[in-house]
Amino acid sequence: MPVEADGAQRINSFALVSYIPDPLGSFLDRLRHELVPRCSARAHVTVLPPRPLIYPPHDAWEELQAALEDVSPFTLTPTQVEIFPVTSVIYLGIGNGFQRLKDLHRMLNRFKLAFDEPFEFHPHITLAQDISHDDVEKAAQLAQRRWAEFPGDRRIRVQSLTFVQNTISPEPDCNKWVDLSECALGTHQHTGC
Repeated sequence: MPVEADGAQRINSFALVSYIPDPLGSFLDRLRHELVPRCSARAHVTVLPPRPLIYPPHDAWEELQAALEDVSPFTLTPTQVEIFPVTSVIYLGIGNGFQRLKDLHRMLNRFKLAFDEPFEFHPHITLAQDISHDDVEKAAQLAQRRWAEFPGDRRIRVQSLTFVQNTISPEPDCNKWVDLSECALGTHQHTGC
């Protein structure tokens, strides 16, 4: 199992995400860190939630590349702060682009990347997770205030997707994701793996 420079070990957990560009991305990174100080994840929209692979990652990446060849860039618009009731995850809902993400997920969640996910796929931008049940409402209210204060453009242009792998860190309560490969949409340009 590969080990990162910080001692983290890569595990059999992979996902496909689109990182949110600045200035919105850095705003959301700061908000996530304010809500969950130990959080180091970059702001992103998940297209394929975490899943184990039974095939080598390189094979799964090749399958992704082929499936994404004809996918053009598209725009998402975050809406409001919400909470998933079962998991207490605080997130930004997606308005424009919601169905496009669902269709993309359905297209990619098959063959070497197929996974029977524990929850129905619901496109969103995670703001906080793994916080105590007692702190969820207070954190959601803070997120709502901060989101209302954001003065910039809230549209997100999805121009690339990144294949990532989870790690287990020697630090308690700290998991990180390692970027493996990136695929620019609409250009047939692919890097990594």
